[in-house]
Amino acid sequence: MERAASQLKQKKLFLFDIDGTIAMDQKLFDGTKELLEYICSIGGKAIYITNNSTKSREDYIKKFAKWNIKTEQSDFITASYATCLYLDKHHRHDKIYVVGTNSFVKELSSWGFDVTTKLQGRIQVVLVGFDNELTYQKLEDACLLLTDPNIVYLATNPDLCCPTTFGSVPDCGAICTMLSCAVKRMPQFLGKPNPIIADISMKQTGFSKEQTIVVGDRLYTDIAVGINAGVDTAVVFTGEAKKEDCEQTEYAPTWQFDTIRQLLDTICGK
Repeated sequence: MERAASQLKQKKLFLFDIDGTIAMDQKLFDGTKELLEYICSIGGKAIYITNNSTKSREDYIKKFAKWNIKTEQSDFITASYATCLYLDKHHRHDKIYVVGTNSFVKELSSWGFDVTTKLQGRIQVVLVGFDNELTYQKLEDACLLLTDPNIVYLATNPDLCCPTTFGSVPDCGAICTMLSCAVKRMPQFLGKPNPIIADISMKQTGFSKEQTIVVGDRLYTDIAVGINAGVDTAVVFTGEAKKEDCEQTEYAPTWQFDTIRQLLDTICGK
């Protein structure tokens, strides 16, 4: 533990997943505020990297404010933000059919993208997000569009489930898996484990890879994004991953902790 504490004390940039890592639904996990205070006290920075595309960065600012945590847009590198950056570079002038929440559609529209939730016009891209407003009509329309091999197929994230207080619910990856049963296609995923999210965070803050750590509850997205970006990682067992999962995974974390509180206590030598 002393060695872990010594190495963790070198970290300045903490890239936190949200759901299942520092919070569950509206409940902030014990130790989170104290850890954020520690990061601030050492001149570090906390960035929140989430694959949850149901909320915009403005939505997250409001959510964190309810926990009395002051944030700004640059504190959140979401899968929807990474998606917007990708679309801006590769599909700026294309018409995009969106399977996603109203908040996600609104965020895409704020970037000036030509988005629609109806079968209208010459659609060139199908984009799927974590949609907790999902309807069967959206699925049927997406299937119709995806029968055309020339239509580009994108999705925000590969997560199969999103943790909740009662267990979990289907996430974007599950929606895409369902669609694949009908259209025999899987999308290009743009959120974690794509290292662009970690790369953006380091570039934005100026911290090095050696000073950076990714903290999350899911091995194939949170831990994988850290590995893909070449930075250390820590898994907490308050969301999807279980201890036994770490024994048989290609995404082995640098450190394992039961909770955020245990991570904080280890850094502080308790």
